[in-house]
Amino acid sequence: MTACPTGIAHTYMAAEKLTQAAQSLGHAIKVETQGSIGAENVLTDNDVRDADYVIIAADKDVDRGRFAGKRLLAVGVAEGIHHPEALIERVRSAPVYEGGGAAAPKGGDRERSVAYKALMNGVSYMIPFVVVGGLLIAISLALGGHPQADGGLVIPEGSFWKHVNDIGVIGFTLMVPILSGYIAYAIGDRPALVPGMIGGWIANTGALYGSKAGAGFIGAIVTGFLAGFLVQWIKKVKVPRFVQPIMPIIVIPIVATTVLGLFFIFVLGRPISWVFTHLTGWLGGMTGASAIVLGALLGLMIAFDMGGPVNKTAFLFGSGLIASGNQTVMGMCAAAIPVMPLGQGLATLVRKRLYTEQERETGMASLFMGLFGISEGAIPFAAARPAQVIPANMLGGAVAGAVAGLAGVSDAVPHGGPIVAVLGAIGGVPMFVVAVVIGAAVTAATTVTLVDIAERRKGRRERAAVPARAAGEGDGVRSDDPGVADGSGVVDGSGVANASGVADGSDVTDAPDASDAPDIPDAPGVPDVLSGYVTQQTIKTQLAADDKEAAIREMAELAAATGKVTDVGELVRVALAREAQGSTGLGEEIAVPHAKTDAVTAPVVAFARSAEGIDWGSLDGTAAKLVFLIAVPEAAAGDEHLRILALLARKLMDTDFRARLQGAADEAAVLRLLGEIT
Repeated sequence: MTACPTGIAHTYMAAEKLTQAAQSLGHAIKVETQGSIGAENVLTDNDVRDADYVIIAADKDVDRGRFAGKRLLAVGVAEGIHHPEALIERVRSAPVYEGGGAAAPKGGDRERSVAYKALMNGVSYMIPFVVVGGLLIAISLALGGHPQADGGLVIPEGSFWKHVNDIGVIGFTLMVPILSGYIAYAIGDRPALVPGMIGGWIANTGALYGSKAGAGFIGAIVTGFLAGFLVQWIKKVKVPRFVQPIMPIIVIPIVATTVLGLFFIFVLGRPISWVFTHLTGWLGGMTGASAIVLGALLGLMIAFDMGGPVNKTAFLFGSGLIASGNQTVMGMCAAAIPVMPLGQGLATLVRKRLYTEQERETGMASLFMGLFGISEGAIPFAAARPAQVIPANMLGGAVAGAVAGLAGVSDAVPHGGPIVAVLGAIGGVPMFVVAVVIGAAVTAATTVTLVDIAERRKGRRERAAVPARAAGEGDGVRSDDPGVADGSGVVDGSGVANASGVADGSDVTDAPDASDAPDIPDAPGVPDVLSGYVTQQTIKTQLAADDKEAAIREMAELAAATGKVTDVGELVRVALAREAQGSTGLGEEIAVPHAKTDAVTAPVVAFARSAEGIDWGSLDGTAAKLVFLIAVPEAAAGDEHLRILALLARKLMDTDFRARLQGAADEAAVLRLLGEIT
């Protein structure tokens, strides 16, 4: 069974790859696809009864109840695409599925898989809260803030922009509970959502356990995992039959929430409060220390947990000294505060291939937040890749703090970032800018280096785990890239970018519509290709474009030759807007950009080749050499669009077909080959 969150391209690509691999290994296989069109090639009771093994390659929940008693292997859909032979070998030693839970790898591999997917689930839901909250706060400060005599910025109470700021603050306030709640949800399902969210709120509210600072996103990760595994444990407790119906909606949430909340307040909260108090006292004894050392230390603390107790200790220490006339300590903090979001945003620009489309979009928002001293803009990156991002953040923060300390930079207000310098609160602006720029550059360089190393190590581990005949298939594929649920290239509902490369159900269109535009006759003997959507007019053997935007425009003009496109510019705009939601690069050197717009009067499909390849942001890092542009009317209805996408995804998984398509001599030869897609 294969399924991806959008239920289009990757669903069918995995099905085709698994079918090919099974046939080559001499096995009989039947693959049920759960796509946007609905379940196809459905596994009957007889199919399941006669099956020896079951493979589920899916990035969304699917019903496994019918597979009880069978050896079952559950993996992400990308594994089905890139390592099909390896999956067929692995399923032979997979555990027997007993029902009521997921079959998964054993031991440490299973625990890492569960933990990773849960963390990514939380991060993906958290991202829109970070972006919306941070950007609303930044916009309200920029447009509604009034400079003060001391160089600070305040938004007048009761003003329009104060309300906008309050909405942004709510977004930020919800960010941490959302992260915790959806980590818990990924582990313990719906009963874990409430204890996870309430636990995250408690973790972020230091007043509940005697601390001036909450535990921040690190505390949320802790409460999320605690809530999820606590609910899993409670589910295993045997209860009388009459209690079972109310367990998931009443008993489990109440018990788990109460236990987790009290545990955090009375057990975990006390160490956090102790850390906050003693760090503050320790810093107070360092005021006479070298400015460079103190600046580096404050920068490390500011960058460590971005709003947690360590960060708040440094921030409150610096802001508290302003009143006593010492503004240089706050100057060190102010230089470090924007380094994390600026550095992480910069990293997504300088090494795009290491990041998903959604992460790159989050990086742009992070850059904007960094300008306004909103360090939380880097939290999604730190939560997704803590081992790489947190050390990079700390190194950049330390450098920025040390440079500011060396130069004697001062800050008259308890805030940081370039916005404070613009408003005149910074003393020594040139060196402040130098400190921020150097710190952000160090963070970006360190991040991409550490992430690249981690990706290379992961690639080596994957190749070592795959049998020799399949070892080359997944090279370079980031099948479990952060922000992506289990290798699909998709972060769920957090603003989440869809790297499957195809539209969701909203992009559905209808069957062919008649057009009286003159068509050049197709090659003799070639039937209607893809229901007549592809003609010799809409085929080009060599794109002149060398980037995505230019390629889409060139193909839109190609489609316009049919007379079915009334506004090329609008078609290009809609197609690029779709790309902004998530790359339509499918991998395997394929891209399928598409648009639903009234700029076309009837469905049309264009195809073109690029000998050099075009960077399309594909999940596997390959440049697109085979590009299909699908354009359909906005008012269309039905599922013909999805059918075409499914047909393309299946056929293009055939390596021989792709090779023949690349080698076709002219448009007529290409059209004859595309006629095989039925």
